[in-house]
Amino acid sequence: MGAGHNALVTAAYAAQAGLKVGVFERRHVVGGAVSTEELVPGYQFDYGGSAHILIRMTPVVQELELSRYGLHYTDLDPMFHASNGDDPWFIYRDAERTIGELNEKFPGQGDEYRRFLADWTPFADAVADLFNSAPGPLDMGKMIFRSKGEMGMQDQLSRILRPYGDVAKEYFSDERVRAPLTWMAAQSGPPPTDPLSAPFLLWHPLYHRGGVARPKGGSGGLTKALARVVEAHGGQVFVNAGVRHILLENGRAAGVELEDGQKYTARAVVSGTHILTTAAALPPEVVPEAARRVRVGNGFGMVLRLALNGKVKYRNHTEPDSRVGLGLLIKNEAQLMKGYGEYLAGEPTRDPPIIAMSFSAVDDSLAPPDGEVLWLWAQYYPYQLSSGSWKTRTAEARENILNAFEHYAPGTRNQIVGELVQTPLWLEQNLGLHRGNVMHLEMSFDQMFSFRPFMAASQYKWPGVPGLYITGASTHPGGGIMGASGRSAARVLIRELTRRGWK
Repeated sequence: MGAGHNALVTAAYAAQAGLKVGVFERRHVVGGAVSTEELVPGYQFDYGGSAHILIRMTPVVQELELSRYGLHYTDLDPMFHASNGDDPWFIYRDAERTIGELNEKFPGQGDEYRRFLADWTPFADAVADLFNSAPGPLDMGKMIFRSKGEMGMQDQLSRILRPYGDVAKEYFSDERVRAPLTWMAAQSGPPPTDPLSAPFLLWHPLYHRGGVARPKGGSGGLTKALARVVEAHGGQVFVNAGVRHILLENGRAAGVELEDGQKYTARAVVSGTHILTTAAALPPEVVPEAARRVRVGNGFGMVLRLALNGKVKYRNHTEPDSRVGLGLLIKNEAQLMKGYGEYLAGEPTRDPPIIAMSFSAVDDSLAPPDGEVLWLWAQYYPYQLSSGSWKTRTAEARENILNAFEHYAPGTRNQIVGELVQTPLWLEQNLGLHRGNVMHLEMSFDQMFSFRPFMAASQYKWPGVPGLYITGASTHPGGGIMGASGRSAARVLIRELTRRGWK
């Protein structure tokens, strides 16, 4: 049920294990929020996630042999372009190169970056291991005990329990270095002041491990390859085939009924959709109260996707490095906190920090020779507004994102030849992301690890309904292009439906 990347990962492993698999997707293309289409002639637009980072820390690509099925990654180096508009710097895959250039531009900050990596790489490795397995009640303890760095356990634990903004200040005295790193940590949703949020910053060393990559032809290259794996092993993938009901027989999941009334029976059903969408497809009596109490939040991000008739040109830029990686564009930490304050008041951010992505710099299949695709992700944007509606306020929010980006790349608005504006409401209506939360559920500690989506459902099985499995961003380890949830759900499914288990 659903053809997001996690659902397709589960389907691919199941088909590879010899199970007969059918995938049913409501939209006209596979991939969910990891899909790509030509929305403007000559320009390929991603609908959701664009930078492939977390999946590089899993064995999914290798185990499913996705390169055989058309997935070809291009590594981005530099991985990140950080800037307040006046003082750009870069994070390269090579940590030592990053350190050297930081010391040259911001004396002493490179040394602090080296100390930060030394202190937290063992912890980041432990987090990656936990992400690749089913969650357990002792995960926080496991993270500590597996982190065999030089830092004492008490010092480490005290930092893990802190807000990530506070931890960043312990290492980086120069805000021009600190603010972009804090802004990257904010991509999971919680603000820099939230307790227990430090891991969002502390897994930063993983970027140097796995790198940042882009599938050739767009982010949807991943999900198209996954669909081909399913089909190559005898499975079927149906689009324009939304599921209305999950069928039960004697209390067990027994198949699905589509929106057009067609029914398909099965030994098991896997839902890769939002946990609330799964609940809505079930009879109310088998939906526990905990499933209705999950915290979806009030949106948090908005995306402006642009087709340009020229290349992005940054102030004080280094060509082409500034266009290659993810642009961590933030004036200062106050800009992020002011935006969060406006969000809490139900107002769209007027001067947002931005993640800028112009991946046509490394993939000429995304735009015409003289053109560019440019994605601008901005925070924070509430789904439920304190005044007006997204129908009346989309143009205002769009202008504010463009105005904010003009600080870094003046004249960009004059190059626009096509666009897609994705408000939190758009994300809900078109991608099934309830209340516009791209992570499905809030990524706060009460909804992480074995608390995601709720404790009784944390092992990728719907409580009280044998044969019904769940995967996707609503489950551990949460949002982002990783596929770990799909792989972990497949392990449970294959173990219970075959005698061969997991190889």
